[in-house]
Amino acid sequence: MKTYPLHSISLEQAKKLQFKAIDAVTRNFSGEEVLSLGDLGVVKGLNKPRCTLRAEHVFADTFDAEAALFVRGAGTGAIRWALTACMKAGESILVHTSPIYPTTQVTIDSMGLKPIRADFNDLEQLKAVCAAHKDEIRGALVQLTRQKPDDSYDYKAVIATIKQALPEVPVVTDDNYAALKVDAIGCQVGADLSTFSCFKILGPEGVGVVVGKKELVERIYKMQYSGGSQVQGHEAMDALRGLIYAPVSLAIQSEVNEELVRRLNAGEIPGVKEAFLANAQSKVLLVEFEKGIAEKVLAAAPQFGAAPHPVGSESKYEFAPMIYRVSGTFRAQDPTIEQRMIRINPMRSGPDTIIRVLRQCMEQVQND
Repeated sequence: MKTYPLHSISLEQAKKLQFKAIDAVTRNFSGEEVLSLGDLGVVKGLNKPRCTLRAEHVFADTFDAEAALFVRGAGTGAIRWALTACMKAGESILVHTSPIYPTTQVTIDSMGLKPIRADFNDLEQLKAVCAAHKDEIRGALVQLTRQKPDDSYDYKAVIATIKQALPEVPVVTDDNYAALKVDAIGCQVGADLSTFSCFKILGPEGVGVVVGKKELVERIYKMQYSGGSQVQGHEAMDALRGLIYAPVSLAIQSEVNEELVRRLNAGEIPGVKEAFLANAQSKVLLVEFEKGIAEKVLAAAPQFGAAPHPVGSESKYEFAPMIYRVSGTFRAQDPTIEQRMIRINPMRSGPDTIIRVLRQCMEQVQND
């Protein structure tokens, strides 16, 4: 199988990104505030905690954006609010031809949005669809990570193509599993709003962030005026710590994945047909077996210390390697791969641990 994973930043680039975030922290926080757990409530004149506002400024500065806003509902909530800010119910939205991520589909359905599909892998077709529907399309959604195994599109080129063809149409990007891993998220390469979950960058559960144009971010803020909608200071500080510590951790994870591909494809474990990297949805190692033993391997893996299911798929709680079934969007594209393929996310583990656990699983399956 040929896959086209997103290019991950190097460890050196990750260090520079960490330093950039810290520099933004020192420009937006006092030393005393940095050492606090954050304030609470709707501060007069701000309608949110001071630490929340300062942390939002750091996120904006880190991603070279005009503004940022924390929202409830993790990445799903961020996408929902971004689409709500950019579009009206019943309007037409430009999307890729691949299966839409299930929770995003809920938002599209609940808003009554009408998908107009174009193959993002084919820029000429994308141009043609934009031209044919220029009077209908009122928004566009681009998911940075892959929605099916053979997706190969360059999200930067896709955004540029849409903006050139439809300059007045707002582009929202789903940056989940890509933020802090790639050299630029959507809003850094021409999109109007970027959206992702703080939980996927070692931050708190349930908190998402929208980053991009100030006018649109403020529109979302006004729709979330109530005190119960505000992300509290301690949650914002937790998100800030994730922003700082995630880049280097994720870059190391990428290096481990690269080594595992080399070792498994060199035949280190008999019975493995092929190993390759794919964004499914996070960038993971996909292992295809010579026989249809995937289900048995997954059943054996927890006995040897591997996590059997995600918490937030790269959340702060996930440090042991995860050995899990292939993603839902990949299964929707080809249901048969579930019998012969698994995905492995090293999390914070090293390659030797993954090799050992996988070998033990294979040996147990063979013995049974």
